[in-house]
Amino acid sequence: MKALIISLTLLILNSLSSLAQTPTQVYLPSGTTVHFTSPEPIQYADFPKNIAGDIPLKNVMRIKFIPDSIPGNGVVTIAGETFIAQYQIVYVHDNDIKINTNIEILPSQLRPLELSAGVLSDNELKRYAMQVLANKPTGHYAKTRSFGINGYVSRLWTLGDYIFLDLKYQNLTNLSYDIDQIRFRIEDRKVTKASNVQSVEIQPESILFSLPGFKKHYRNVFVFRKFSFPGNKLLKIEMTEKQISGRVVTMDLRYGALLDADVLQQR
Repeated sequence: MKALIISLTLLILNSLSSLAQTPTQVYLPSGTTVHFTSPEPIQYADFPKNIAGDIPLKNVMRIKFIPDSIPGNGVVTIAGETFIAQYQIVYVHDNDIKINTNIEILPSQLRPLELSAGVLSDNELKRYAMQVLANKPTGHYAKTRSFGINGYVSRLWTLGDYIFLDLKYQNLTNLSYDIDQIRFRIEDRKVTKASNVQSVEIQPESILFSLPGFKKHYRNVFVFRKFSFPGNKLLKIEMTEKQISGRVVTMDLRYGALLDADVLQQR
């Protein structure tokens, strides 16, 4: 993660030198909050000392003058996965000018960031995940059944340094299933009472859909950076329900299944 932050910072510094044009002006009175909407997740933001800002949602950034500070002009920098943009913040008194409190970051205001070879943006990952979803499931790399819920790893795909996992659940009961979370852990295949369980959780780089829940059928695509594990371990997939003492459905994927993954064609 530290290396990723350093790489992103270097990319931003290189791109800043190309922003010779005057940044787009954004008017900001005291006591007013202005929101910026980004076309992709925001990875980095920089604010003047007299401006407070945060990223409440992955695609939204908001700013306002810090109370009791001296309002003044400054530059705000925003970086996504593939772009950088700068805005000139101009202090104005209330009612001096019509204020736009919702700024959409437009393509004309962006400068591209050169990503490292093999790195895909979240938008690109979701585009390939949709390509995976368009393919009809042909088999089961792993399956389970618990509490009237059938679970399947329908397809596995690889693309460069990424693994796409096509996950499907079927609810055979009349009770809808509200998903709390789906977790992925690498664990020992055989656990004895005398041994310590070694578990390493891995996080998806991207998830095609949110995790609201389902009545009968659920299908989603999870994207991971390539990983490997020895034959005496497996990837445990655990889906938990929101209710207290909710149903927990676990599924085990062996490493051999990853070796049989199909290859996505990069476009």
